[in-house]
Amino acid sequence: MFKSGFVNIIGNPNVGKSTLMNALLGESLSIISAKPQTTRHRIHGILTTDQHQIVFSDTPGFIDSTAYRLHEKMNRYVHGSFADADVMLFMTTPTEVYPDEQILLRKLKNLTVPVFLVLNKVDQHSTDEILQALTAWQERFAFKEFVPISALKKKNTDRLLDLIVGELKEGPAYYPDDQLSNRDMRFFVSEMIREQIFTQYREEIPYSTEVVVQQYKESTEITRIEAVIFVNRKTQVSILVGKGGQAIKSLGIAARKRIEGFLDHRVHLELFVKTRENWRDDEKHLNQLGYRK
Repeated sequence: MFKSGFVNIIGNPNVGKSTLMNALLGESLSIISAKPQTTRHRIHGILTTDQHQIVFSDTPGFIDSTAYRLHEKMNRYVHGSFADADVMLFMTTPTEVYPDEQILLRKLKNLTVPVFLVLNKVDQHSTDEILQALTAWQERFAFKEFVPISALKKKNTDRLLDLIVGELKEGPAYYPDDQLSNRDMRFFVSEMIREQIFTQYREEIPYSTEVVVQQYKESTEITRIEAVIFVNRKTQVSILVGKGGQAIKSLGIAARKRIEGFLDHRVHLELFVKTRENWRDDEKHLNQLGYRK
């Protein structure tokens, strides 16, 4: 009997949702950084075996106080994950505080599908802190499973996967056996460039940029990629480029290496910087960038 299902991961920014999906898949599909709000889109990662197919959904961290239309669209992806989940993973950490009226908790209580509490980053906390957190959550919410893990170190992620498989129902494969995601290669390339922006730049710059791949040409010898980095204000161009172009050069080298590792193929990468003022509040531009309802 073949089983399948959609398993959606939700939680606050920076709790490790993308790291968890990568660990469960064994592939680095979702970009990660130490900064919150790195994930902006809903990304499906597909794990297929002879016995089952799991479609994981990595979602942006939920933003309680939205400052831009971009944030509103990111929150819509989170809300959308409640509609199609066969299993829901609510991810938090031992020291995170959730008021009872928090919207994610209120929506979780209305779900009829199994909801797991995934307590991440346990490697950074004492046993007492972990037990206190688990006890507190047991008193507040009737989760189907309570699973303490370290997604980064892949501690207890195998057990989590076994528990998920145990909840799957008989069903079809929704995607071909060799497909890893619902997203195309251009999307992942743009995400890997943006990942390096989050890694190499500070303060507002990572949150003010968006990447669009304008050219992607494969050949047997090399893949040629041209990408545009949009910034929010003209003054941010010089910061992104750096003195004598050193910052953008360093970014290009790091991004190229990351992409080559992902593709297992030589890459020629060219980066360009353009200004699109207030793009985070521009409905038309957000739609063009793929942030649709």
